[in-house]
Amino acid sequence: MSQSAATPAADQKQLLAEHYDEFRRVARGVLNGDAQALQLQPTDLAHAAAIKIFSLNRIDLQGRTHFLSLSARIMRQILMDEVRRVRAAKRQAPPVTTFWPGEENAALDLEALDAALSKLETIDADRARLVEQRFFAGLTIEEIAAAEGKSESTLKRQWRAARAWLIHELEQR
Repeated sequence: MSQSAATPAADQKQLLAEHYDEFRRVARGVLNGDAQALQLQPTDLAHAAAIKIFSLNRIDLQGRTHFLSLSARIMRQILMDEVRRVRAAKRQAPPVTTFWPGEENAALDLEALDAALSKLETIDADRARLVEQRFFAGLTIEEIAAAEGKSESTLKRQWRAARAWLIHELEQR
């Protein structure tokens, strides 16, 4: 095996080792609220996401923020698969809720959030990715700005607009 073929996997393992505590913190935050009823522990979610990331051996991770951003998308997919599994097993299963980052009193239905976020992706993929990075990866505006080479003020405006759009969309349901 050539040296360059081993580098991406080694980089992935190093990123996971360096940021594993943060990775689990993000998983714990995502599973906040009723999401604990899914019988999916933060460690399980973190491990499942790590396994999926390692299976994506053709992806060249560009540091911590890119790693956590990719992790956010994967955690979202795993979490929604689990929500759908639980809902399919119980006919009258109550909605699974979580909270907006930093707002313990603003509960959100995970399925409704996922549907609204998917709709936002068709309208504005950049804002949808920003929401994913903030909500599922726990990244700050400053971290996202540094990683994407955008100004913080632009991202703050995009975050406010995306959040307002999502709140409006969620209220319509």
